[in-house]
Amino acid sequence: MRISIHHRTVYRYERPIVYTIQSLKQTPQEYAAQTILRWRLRSADGTPMPSFLDSFGNRTHTLVINKPHDVVEILVDGLVETRDSAGVVRGAPEPFPIAAYLRETALTEPDGALKELAEGCRGAADLVGTAHCLMDKIRARIDYRVGATHVETTAAAALAAGYGVCQDHAHAFIACARHLGLPARYVSGYLAAGDGSEVYEASHAWAEIFIPDLGWVGFDPANAICPNQTYVRVATGLDYREAAPVRGLRKGLAEESLDVAVRVIQEAEQQQA
Repeated sequence: MRISIHHRTVYRYERPIVYTIQSLKQTPQEYAAQTILRWRLRSADGTPMPSFLDSFGNRTHTLVINKPHDVVEILVDGLVETRDSAGVVRGAPEPFPIAAYLRETALTEPDGALKELAEGCRGAADLVGTAHCLMDKIRARIDYRVGATHVETTAAAALAAGYGVCQDHAHAFIACARHLGLPARYVSGYLAAGDGSEVYEASHAWAEIFIPDLGWVGFDPANAICPNQTYVRVATGLDYREAAPVRGLRKGLAEESLDVAVRVIQEAEQQQA
């Protein structure tokens, strides 16, 4: 499947600020189930953005604006060819030690309720069954509700509230998996879920766990499926903070507003010939 992606992020300020620095993890890398046919990440004003590979293997660009400005606009335009691998990730950059993905973070630290949920899946026949059990239980306990949580909402808080978005589902899954001794990580990316007419306010997120003899395998608790050819995988980390599409700092006293528009389109079959 060919998937085209258009992602626009705009920060506006009520008065000019003097400095912005942002870390952008918006560039996917190839692996066995994903080929990048075209990808362009740019600042609307043409500011150069040098890049490097971070400790997780993510292509990371740095945007620095060191002059007065009242708008920061970041544009992504890409075309990716995907294949269904039943969630199994092979051939991706893997510089980070697998055992390090057992480490808890502030966003994924399990409380008693998360531990109890995880223990309810410990008796599955195998690790794949355990992961599917976790995915189903988390989706049943955390209703999908836009705008009810934020980027600093913890897995424990989302479970206690009973609602959240894909980020919260992923954090809860990761917390439970690590409690059971399974290395787990956060994944940011895109999902071609509709006909392409939808404009979203965010990209998508899911989780991966490491299963011996299979390697890293993706699970999307928000949709209760393993990622297939409709998913574009972009960045990974221990949690959202390390795989976020945009994170940064600014210098200047001004109210900030953020506008994000994401379109993910499945290209017509005749365009694939």
